[in-house]
Amino acid sequence: MPRLENEIRRLMEGETARLRAAPDLLDRVMRLRRARRARVKTAVVTASVLASVAVVAAPAVHLATVAQQTTPPATTSATLEPPAIDDTPPARTEPENLGDLGDGLAFGHVKVGHLPEGLRWSTWSLNLGDMYSTSYIYEGDERSSYRVQIFIYEKETVHEVTERIQRYRDEKDGEDVMIGDRSGYLVVQHVGEDGMAGSPSLYLKMGDRQWAEITFSAVYAKEFSGAEAVNTELRKIAEGLTSTL
Repeated sequence: MPRLENEIRRLMEGETARLRAAPDLLDRVMRLRRARRARVKTAVVTASVLASVAVVAAPAVHLATVAQQTTPPATTSATLEPPAIDDTPPARTEPENLGDLGDGLAFGHVKVGHLPEGLRWSTWSLNLGDMYSTSYIYEGDERSSYRVQIFIYEKETVHEVTERIQRYRDEKDGEDVMIGDRSGYLVVQHVGEDGMAGSPSLYLKMGDRQWAEITFSAVYAKEFSGAEAVNTELRKIAEGLTSTL
């Protein structure tokens, strides 16, 4: 399994480097795959335990009947096999698979109501099921670059977001905010030890089982007059983001 996982990581590193997406996209994908694999293993162990309990708890009268038989019945042993795990690396999908309407302002289960002036859909998207993403660029930018990127987390992947936000709180990095009647968290992510500029980001709770992460590239953030101007624009995008779930 480690050999296969290393191959997945190698392929994803190449893809993420080409796309110049958020620096921790690869780690997010691998964490999601490990979490899903752990849930499968837990289900298998639980089934095995329940099967053992059922044998031990068989009625005594049934056991007495078996003992009275002159010829012991033939017995067979069955091994509970775990279900097959799909280790195929998640592939980058075409935008249509996320339901884009042609301008990138509707994808998956969300609609984008506001984009900063001059930005347009990059036509790039990534679909990993419960976590998916798309990005926006200037006319003339390379399709593989991004100025603004939006990640959507749904169902089980929501736990990853809430845990990440709690780590930021514990480290006193970033701040809780309200976007209308929805809660959110503002933080600058991926700041390097060498002082490299980070990516201003806003996490937005869209619902109990849906969160959004809106991220500016460090290059794009430099176009604004300062952190306050960046945060104002992040808020505007968040305000215009609506769920279709």
